[in-house]
Amino acid sequence: MTDVEYKRSIRDHLLRAYMLSDEKIAIFLPRFLTTLKTHLDNLQQPLQTENLEELSKAAHTLKGALLNLGLKELADIAYHIELQSRAGDETTDYSALFERLCREINSFAGADTKQETDKLSQ
Repeated sequence: MTDVEYKRSIRDHLLRAYMLSDEKIAIFLPRFLTTLKTHLDNLQQPLQTENLEELSKAAHTLKGALLNLGLKELADIAYHIELQSRAGDETTDYSALFERLCREINSFAGADTKQETDKLSQ
């Protein structure tokens, strides 16, 4: 998906699931995206130290944030990391999964501005 497609999908989800107005979405979406990037950053540390227990916890938190925004496909990746790391699976390529999440999330959350968010409600 493109940056605009992701943001439109998130906007539509927030409208349907939480009945937020376009004005509230314009206010909250940049905050939601900042929080999402923080959760993604929090996944990196346990990945680097190979701490599977902490990786599972961080992946669980990221999964929840992604689901709150209606991003099920990305949440499924975080869920896979969560399950495999909780099981102690050392054969899973967590780095590749993390890179995919980074690439996708940064494609729409990397440079969000209120102005870009406002465009979605037009």
